[in-house]
Amino acid sequence: MPEIICTTVYQFPELSDAAKERARSWYRDLGTHEDWWDAVYEDFERICGILGIRLKTTSVRLIGGGTRQKPCIWFSGFWSQGDGAAFEGYLSHAKSSATRIRDYAPTDEMLHGIADRLQAIQRRNFYQLCAEASHRGRYCHEYTMSVDVTRDSATWQPPTSDAEEIVTEALRGLARWLYRQLEAEHDHLISDESIEDGIIANEYTFTGAGRRFG
Repeated sequence: MPEIICTTVYQFPELSDAAKERARSWYRDLGTHEDWWDAVYEDFERICGILGIRLKTTSVRLIGGGTRQKPCIWFSGFWSQGDGAAFEGYLSHAKSSATRIRDYAPTDEMLHGIADRLQAIQRRNFYQLCAEASHRGRYCHEYTMSVDVTRDSATWQPPTSDAEEIVTEALRGLARWLYRQLEAEHDHLISDESIEDGIIANEYTFTGAGRRFG
């Protein structure tokens, strides 16, 4: 014979501290939402544009059968020593990039330094340097990026002897910067404050012990 069982449920703010911790753990185990890194990628694309980097793209098949282009950016993280980020693209001189990056990110000294180094080496090469960054191997961090530096000189002048090292380190430094932004965004999304905001916004209810109800 069917029975009706009544259960008292609570909103998150009504729970005890121990129950809140159980509720947070349940929500955290659901994982971050799909494509949580999109905003970081969009910011990175704008920064690349300022620095004179045109990111390579790859085709991604959509559920409806079409395709779209996505930038060639990859990362793995955030718990292993070999984790990191990498990207593929083409570098050329971007006028006033050092000034423009300061306008875009006034307090980010790491980006300022990358822009300054690229501008300085371009100046020494009469703003003729070009580079291609490619990803190699199955791992993903800045040292899986290979960088080929050339000079677009009408008189066939080669790049200065320090050009390849400086450009390579600048682009790898940019990959390190990207990884830090991704890690910071991920840490924010799994923080207690963000978890609680998600629980409350979705109006989840719990038993007194903090178990999800419904």
